[in-house]
Amino acid sequence: MAADAPALDCIFCHVPLLPAFTAESLLAECPACHAPLTLAAFPALYHQQVVGEVGEPVVMDTESSCFYHPQKRAAVPCDDCGRFLCTLCEVVISDRHLCPACIEGSRKKGDLKDIESSRILYDNIALALAIWPMLIFYFTVVTAPIAVFVAIRYWKAPTSILKRTKLRFIAAIGIGVLQMVAWGAVIVTLASKF
Repeated sequence: MAADAPALDCIFCHVPLLPAFTAESLLAECPACHAPLTLAAFPALYHQQVVGEVGEPVVMDTESSCFYHPQKRAAVPCDDCGRFLCTLCEVVISDRHLCPACIEGSRKKGDLKDIESSRILYDNIALALAIWPMLIFYFTVVTAPIAVFVAIRYWKAPTSILKRTKLRFIAAIGIGVLQMVAWGAVIVTLASKF
């Protein structure tokens, strides 16, 4: 671990555990209470922390200052509202310099197309269309083909902001195809009796 890594304590007895865990070994035993412990950490735990910008102070009274930090020198105006912003407050989105208030307001209105505030999870829709109608089996006549269509149509669509596998799509296609085969067998059986 890095020399300035955050202190890790046992969740049971609160004894520091820094020597017990390494980047290679994420399983350990508490040296005091002997409780088995597992460390689930982001990779950033093992890297040096970089200090961010602090912003330049205002030197003369004639200089523009940041709207949010009056003691910091303004670097750019906000492209939406015109407020002066320091390097700490400036956020660049699609070559536009925006302040935090404009970002929040635009996010709520849905004006910022580059910020994704929601995503349709087509894999969940396809799986729900395949499974839920099985409670009342007759609905699967309609929903099974729709589930297979949604899974195939949106196969390359982003599934989630967090990385997910295509397992839900595969399950939806498999269940939907099985339901369609079952309905085909029922129809063939009924047709042969008449």
